[in-house]
Amino acid sequence: MNKVFASAKEALAGVVADGQTLAVGGFGLCGIPEALIAALRDSGVKGLTCISNNAGVDGFGLGLLLETRQIKKMISSYVGENKEFERQYLAGELELEFTPQGTLAEKLRAGGAGIPAFFTKTGVGTVVAEGKETREFDGETYVMERSLRADVALVKAAKADRAGNLVFNRTARNFNPMAAMAGKITIVEVEELVETGSIDPDDVHLPGIFVQRIVLNAHPEKRIEQRTVRAK
Repeated sequence: MNKVFASAKEALAGVVADGQTLAVGGFGLCGIPEALIAALRDSGVKGLTCISNNAGVDGFGLGLLLETRQIKKMISSYVGENKEFERQYLAGELELEFTPQGTLAEKLRAGGAGIPAFFTKTGVGTVVAEGKETREFDGETYVMERSLRADVALVKAAKADRAGNLVFNRTARNFNPMAAMAGKITIVEVEELVETGSIDPDDVHLPGIFVQRIVLNAHPEKRIEQRTVRAK
């Protein structure tokens, strides 16, 4: 099975469609599959539900899909860097399922592991727990959270072999492994592609069984979200 595709456009072809749920890796602009997101915008699919820690920034990352109104709902934990996200949400144009960050990560991990739900103390007594089952364990109250699965996962890795075994670059790992696990079909964008067997098994961060398609983007833009410099 050849998992390598010549371009992001080809990697998405025949996979993405209107109304799907997508899990997208990244944290801010760190570790986002920027080429796949741009190709998703160009595909014109709409009515998407996107599971992602945040929605990029205005004009980059998932912010591109907000500008073209291709996203109908976000399942996120942070929205503070995207003014268009804020505008659409406050205007009632965008649905938002606000989820604590650790809970969001565990919802994706559980989905990928085949666990339908789990209990957590995070959110108990807040709006996060409204309408959800609660239960006591050892005298403490916990709220039940349903896991998340996605029709398609778009993730970013530093390196892959042709079998899809992945290596992530430090903090760019972030949500990417969990998003990859949660996707029924996972497409990974990588900066380096090597032959199968050239990555030491002990160095593999995510095994290729979770990856169906690979695209090489050797020179990503890697924008800095907020540039901070020392005052002169």
